[in-house]
Amino acid sequence: MPAVCLAGPTASGKSALALAFAERLGRGRVEIVSVDSAQVYRGMDIGTAKPGAAERAACTHHLIDILDPSQAYSAARFASDAARLVREIEARGALALLVGGTMLYFKALREGLDRLPEPDPMLRAALDAEAAERGWPALHAELARVDPTTAARLAPHDAQRIQRALEVWRASGRALSAWHAGPRREDAGRWPLVALEPASRAWLHERIARRFEAMLDAGLLDEVRTLRARGDLHTALPSMRSVGYRQAWQALESGDTGMLRERGSAATRQLAKRQLTWLRSMTTRQVVACDDAGAVARGIEALGRAAGI
Repeated sequence: MPAVCLAGPTASGKSALALAFAERLGRGRVEIVSVDSAQVYRGMDIGTAKPGAAERAACTHHLIDILDPSQAYSAARFASDAARLVREIEARGALALLVGGTMLYFKALREGLDRLPEPDPMLRAALDAEAAERGWPALHAELARVDPTTAARLAPHDAQRIQRALEVWRASGRALSAWHAGPRREDAGRWPLVALEPASRAWLHERIARRFEAMLDAGLLDEVRTLRARGDLHTALPSMRSVGYRQAWQALESGDTGMLRERGSAATRQLAKRQLTWLRSMTTRQVVACDDAGAVARGIEALGRAAGI
């Protein structure tokens, strides 16, 4: 069986659809490969909406809980890991269903990655120092002058991505968007993509708000307290920059948790906006509207067509 990708913004119903599709095909015929840059980390369960024990018992999941939060994971490593897993799943006679919302990972798998300059610790330290003095919105404004295409898809407080884009510019004298506009590997057709996209942005925003509130009720703050208490984690790590964790960490650090619900929901809405922008650039995708009662049935049909079954 070929592998199939299922992408969508956060809170669009990807996990529920994937499990419904697996149930339709029957036990053992589908294995899910997580395409999520935060679910790879152990101890980060609530804020990542990680599948629970019952969901993992119903269908085999991969690339979940494979790293400590102190470690880094890259798109290149994901592409290598996912390709290996797909081969192993296919050898077992099952369908590999790649599910998630980390769009750079999908791009790395389907199109390959540009050979960007390697991370430079000295440049990153300099950018962190500038951000501490001037603020990330000021660095975002600088990025808009040298690379307006990249700046347009980033929020002014998206520290991790602003830092990387400026690091690439300062290291190479070439905009990140120019690197991304280079030659592509034409492999997208090997990885058919079904995309869950809402017709109504308000529908998605309401689901995001409800889900973040449910995360808080489930103990997100306690989860982040436990991570902070380790002593070896900090907000510069990719794991702790994840949406939800970054806002909860900042709230605990300042002692002001009263606005966390609003700030976490706002940050998640910004994430969803970026995810949709990425998706709409993937012209080979098959779109399924996810904001009505028939979404799951249509999604199952779309996944079946993509898999040729």
